[in-house]
Order: sequence, then C-alpha cells, then structure tokens
Amino acid sequence: MKFENFKEKFMSFCKRVGKRNFIIAGAVVLIATAVVVNFAVFASSKDDDGFDYNQSAGMNGDIGETTASTTTPAADVDSYFSSVQINRQRTRDEAIEVLQSVVDNQSSTETAKNEALAEINKLATVMETEANIETLIIAKGFEECVAVISGESASIVVSSDGLIPAQISQINEIVYQQAGILPVNITIIER
Repeated sequence: MKFENFKEKFMSFCKRVGKRNFIIAGAVVLIATAVVVNFAVFASSKDDDGFDYNQSAGMNGDIGETTASTTTPAADVDSYFSSVQINRQRTRDEAIEVLQSVVDNQSSTETAKNEALAEINKLATVMETEANIETLIIAKGFEECVAVISGESASIVVSSDGLIPAQISQINEIVYQQAGILPVNITIIER
C-alpha cells in the first residue's frame, strides 16, 4: 500500500516538473561534475612522487598563493601539460555536447534552450580567457602553462624551477587583466 502511494506521488511530481526541467537539471549536474573532476585531476594535492604540491611556499597574501615543486624530467613535464590540456578539452567538449543536445531538442522550451545557450557562451568565454592567459604567460618566458578558471578563482600551473616574486606578480597581473580575478584568489603551482 505504501509503495503504491509513493509511486503515485512520484509520478505526480514528475508531471509537475516536466521533461525539460529534468534535462536542464541533468545537464547542470553533468557540467558541474565535469568541472569538479577536471579540477580534481588538474590540481591534485599529491603527485606520483608523494610530494604535496599544495603546501605553501611562503609567498601568500596580496600576491596570491604559490606552491612548491620538485624537479621533474622535461618529458614528464611536457606529458603532464599535454594530458591536462587534452583532459580539460575533452571534458568541456562533452559538456558542450550535452548543452547543444538541449538546444537541438525540439521538445525543449525556449527557456531551456536560452539557458543552454547561455551556458555554452559562458564556457566559450572561459575557454578563450584561459587560452589568452596561457599564451601571455608563455610569452613572459615560461615553457609551459595551464590555466583553469573556476568562478572567481584561478589555478595556474607553470613549468618552473623556482618562481621569483617578480614572476608571481607578472602572472597575477596577467590573470587579473584577462579575467578580473584578484591575486588573492589565484593559486600558482610550479611543475
């Protein structure tokens, strides 16, 4: 008896919410999950060698946070940066594909389509900003760089054997100029 009552209430709830809202909620959950997984892979606190890369290097405060690194062979560094960029692009492509399916679905309402288009636009803007940051940081003399923007914070991974305060300031300035993110919300990780 209780199961029949629950089933009836659940079916009533589903009819009130509607198919399009379930699609939108699913797309939002998928995008959020993709961003979290990407960030977890990108900024994991421990590397294969067991060194804690999120440990502060003593340069906090107004110029942002930096983390220490150990020296790794050049091939490992190159493959690290390449794999992070490929994983990030794959995750975003999947998210855009889901959003595009909402836009292309004829049964989606105009509101759902507009929300999906707004999310696609937002992702495209973030991707362009990250690419600009990476290009400008590499232009400052760093061999490799990956930028990840998540809301009002940014994580920047650079190939370096030791950052000096002037380099940290350059990175913070580039991120602030391109994304408007304050230096206190920028994490710089040396790889």
